[in-house]
Amino acid sequence: MAMTSGKRPAPRPTHDVAPAVALFHGLSDPTRLAILQRLTEGEARVVDLTGLLGTAQSTVSAHLACLRDCGLVVGRPEGRQVFYSLTRPELMDLLASAETLLAATGNAVALCPNYGTARAAATSNKSETSKAKVSNR
Repeated sequence: MAMTSGKRPAPRPTHDVAPAVALFHGLSDPTRLAILQRLTEGEARVVDLTGLLGTAQSTVSAHLACLRDCGLVVGRPEGRQVFYSLTRPELMDLLASAETLLAATGNAVALCPNYGTARAAATSNKSETSKAKVSNR
């Protein structure tokens, strides 16, 4: 007679979750999320986003390219400028739902030991400490 631990096996998804994982991974970067939040208000150029985010043009362009490759934003050329916008209005609903969920949980996800803001701050502090040690050598 085989003994079991009494634990039930984890339920298997009824459908492929890989596309959802890819979507949420694309949204997991703070810069990309800030870009998307800004684009919920309407079109924006790279220069508009660099001013808002305080990041380099190359950084904003790289994140826009990622979002474009994921099918979340589209660029509309006008002369020498490109105006970026969301490809689907459902993305605005998703972002609004995320804000509602965060409010409903009291932002408990910020305390998550794996992905929360406390971990991000600790990781950032470790990185800064390592940089300081290297620069002092």
